[in-house]
Amino acid sequence: MRRRKNLGNVLQADNKEGDTTMAEKPSPDYPALKARVRELANGPDDRAAVEARLKKLSSEGIPKKQIIRGEMIANKQLILHRVQKRAEEYEQVDQNCAKSPALAVMEEFGFGDIKIITALSSLPGVALTGETCGAVLGGLVALSTYFGNDDLLDYSANARSYAQSRKFIYLFEKEMGTTTCRHIHENVIFGQYHNVADPQEGYRAFVRDKGFEKCALPSGVSARICAEIIIQDMERKKQ
Repeated sequence: MRRRKNLGNVLQADNKEGDTTMAEKPSPDYPALKARVRELANGPDDRAAVEARLKKLSSEGIPKKQIIRGEMIANKQLILHRVQKRAEEYEQVDQNCAKSPALAVMEEFGFGDIKIITALSSLPGVALTGETCGAVLGGLVALSTYFGNDDLLDYSANARSYAQSRKFIYLFEKEMGTTTCRHIHENVIFGQYHNVADPQEGYRAFVRDKGFEKCALPSGVSARICAEIIIQDMERKKQ
């Protein structure tokens, strides 16, 4: 019978794995973020192609890949750009900021299952309550799927997930200024909060202000950070 590890040992391993200084004050480049938001307001370059890609993923699932670490590491910048762009386009078409980054990351690295994406359906803004941004939650699910383990008693896998997820949260907050949907609306995307759960005023204002197009920003940021963390882990293992 497997012996349970002491929780303190698990947390110690977690901190050793890749802790990040969470106390550092975020310093986002708001002018650059807002400029990108204005670009994204135009929507995807080829909506029909994105829709076709999403339909194929829906029907056939996420294709598995044989990962060759050396190639991934050598093509890191290309991969980061591709994952970010796909997450942006997916959000603009599937209209779900939690599904989009997770799907883009899982598709790029060939892991996960379409049912995981389905399970993210209600998580944008935590069921549209304005709480944690769906792009953050989607990113955390992608990282947990990659670094975790189906073995429910694999505590070391839990520790790896904790460490990488904290790193992700730190980097997302550093770039976006916050992990909260409401504050991303106010500080980056619209200049005010649109309560999308209000079908009369909030949702109409969100659509009018091209919310699905503009909210591609946090989805793309989330996916890129996730992909970079995964490739950094490959680089570390190659050393």
